[in-house]
Amino acid sequence: SPEQVYIINVTWSDLTSQIIYRRYSKFFDLQMQLLDKFPIEGGQKDPKQRIIPFLPGKILFRRSHVRDVAVKRLKPIDEYCRALVRLPPHISQCDEVFRFFEARPEDLNPPKE
Repeated sequence: SPEQVYIINVTWSDLTSQIIYRRYSKFFDLQMQLLDKFPIEGGQKDPKQRIIPFLPGKILFRRSHVRDVAVKRLKPIDEYCRALVRLPPHISQCDEVFRFFEARPEDLNPPKE
């Protein structure tokens, strides 16, 4: 089944905005890169030192779901993105985060539902 696509409205520090589309697997890849690159901030040595947000679990959408339920469940991904960009600059402005939120050619041709 096609993977859920998240639509993200990114506002940059120069106040330009861009709509990007990311699949859950891309969030997962980013999370793994960040935990690998920042083990202390990821809580690997001491969970109390963790500042990297937890990625919400994969949400499976089935046709039987009421649309209202699906929309509400997007909130954790929204909160994850907001928490990421509020992290200290050495994380929030690292290449991995920048590349994730940067527009790609395929964002100009959004995936069909």
